[in-house]
Amino acid sequence: MRRKAVAKLEPVIPAEILERAKRSISPDSLKKAVGCSVCGGETSGVGEEPLCWVCRRLKISAWREMEQQLPVQE
Repeated sequence: MRRKAVAKLEPVIPAEILERAKRSISPDSLKKAVGCSVCGGETSGVGEEPLCWVCRRLKISAWREMEQQLPVQE
């Protein structure tokens, strides 16, 4: 008995998109990531400021506290 010949399948994702995706997660781009501007920790790259998730949460908490205190002072 012979096996059926396997037909060549066309790629689902175009080659140029696949190549761009591979370049976007290359180790070189990951090494360039700057640490947190406050504590030097690892940043996620989300947002404009280079902050780690802990410092970002602390900043948001400080904003909330300031917003709650402003009406009391007026």
